[in-house]
Amino acid sequence: MTDSKPTPEQIYAAIVERLSRVIDPETGVDVIRMRLIEDLHVDEDGFVSYKFRPSSPLCPIAVPLSVEIQQAVSEVPDVTGQDLEVVGYLLTEELNAMLREFMAEKMRRHDP
Repeated sequence: MTDSKPTPEQIYAAIVERLSRVIDPETGVDVIRMRLIEDLHVDEDGFVSYKFRPSSPLCPIAVPLSVEIQQAVSEVPDVTGQDLEVVGYLLTEELNAMLREFMAEKMRRHDP
């Protein structure tokens, strides 16, 4: 009996399934169907990189939606880490810096 590690493709599918439950409250449509997630990649170690493109450069819910997306990906089993880049948003640099700090703090809380 062997414990087989999930493939990147299996992790990818689980991420897409999980993100399909993240709903844009302004439209009532999930972020996958809205095509707000771009360049989703999972490496052999379970590290995920992807981009989130808010529905407009001035999207009023870009910050909470970014946090919700990041949280959803972190809940997928076998995801070892993630790099979320927000693109096409007026305050992209500030939002990306905030999200990196949020994930770093979350990782610090989970370290023994």
